[in-house]
Amino acid sequence: MIREIDLHDRHVACQLLELQRASYLVEAKLIDFFEIPPLKESLEELIECGETFLCYFEEKIVAGAISYTVDGNQLTICRMVVHPGHFRKGIAQKLLSEVESRNSQISVYKVSTGKDNPPAKNLYLKNGFTFVSDFEVVPGLYISNFEKRMVEEG
Repeated sequence: MIREIDLHDRHVACQLLELQRASYLVEAKLIDFFEIPPLKESLEELIECGETFLCYFEEKIVAGAISYTVDGNQLTICRMVVHPGHFRKGIAQKLLSEVESRNSQISVYKVSTGKDNPPAKNLYLKNGFTFVSDFEVVPGLYISNFEKRMVEEG
């Protein structure tokens, strides 16, 4: 089940923080960079981040989450996390599809991930995102930027 959560529900926010740390630790190992901001984020910083969160629940446990911001006709995916114990179950795909279905008026979707994170890059590419560029955020760490433009009807 996927539902939008209120980060001020501390029980859910704590689950999300644990999930995010577990998921980003896997990415940190893939890209060999352990200073990913969500790994260092406090509960209060998470609660105040200003992002919309959709969470995938298995029973009452948060197994995956996606967060985003909207600015006009542009949606930026800020986080995509799945608990390592739930990898390869299609949760990230379901979350991505849910964001798109809830935001059908959006014309441009943007997302970034570590250049050396093939699972994330493949997910975005198979969902119609186009590689835009790699960007060196700190010496030796590259982020790959992707974009998806929706076709205007009419």
